[in-house]
Amino acid sequence: MKERPECEGRDGAGLFRGLALRLAFLAPGNYTELLPDRSQQTVGASPLFCWARWPSGDGSRRAQEWHARVFGTMDLEKIREAAERVARSEGLEVFEVEWKVGKQRLLRVYIDRPPGPEHPQGGGITHQDCERVSEQLSVILDVEDLVQGPSYVLEVSSPGLDRKLIKPADYGRFSGRRAQIWTNEPVENLKYFEGRLAGIADGLVKLQVKDREISIPFAGIRKANLVVEF
Repeated sequence: MKERPECEGRDGAGLFRGLALRLAFLAPGNYTELLPDRSQQTVGASPLFCWARWPSGDGSRRAQEWHARVFGTMDLEKIREAAERVARSEGLEVFEVEWKVGKQRLLRVYIDRPPGPEHPQGGGITHQDCERVSEQLSVILDVEDLVQGPSYVLEVSSPGLDRKLIKPADYGRFSGRRAQIWTNEPVENLKYFEGRLAGIADGLVKLQVKDREISIPFAGIRKANLVVEF
């Protein structure tokens, strides 16, 4: 037998019958006639605590459908492709795309200026760069309906001074810069390193730590970022 969602008050009696709550989730409508009459009670006299336990199978599918209706569905790859089209038109590139759901739904797009002859480590990102990309991308997201569900906030920014190191090329691009690296497995009995990047070769990131160079397999790096120096 499938387990029904429950909703009980402090007195232990079922405030909502299982059928009422299940209908409220699955189809909009007025189900107040299924509820006990508490119109004479003082507001707040009986605290309400609700929870739902969805079984596997059909219930799980319905829970997923409900989640999609409330939070919306999206494809980050398609959003990234749209962002890259806009960035390329401005001579920029997309560094990373993040989607977060908390007090508000947030789509954050990091843009970067790729390296060139004049700027081997890449140029800086200006406020105007972020504004232009944000305006164009916002239109594309709406026209192509890439972010469904309730309203959201689009934020376009630079990777920051302490930017993440994501691609193998990043370790060569920022050679000479100070960085922090965390590994999945110990390297020379350590899983955390801080030193100066010395490039990458044959899948090994070279890091100058004090007076010696350590080789760290790129495939084993859990996360890494630049260190801000003043």
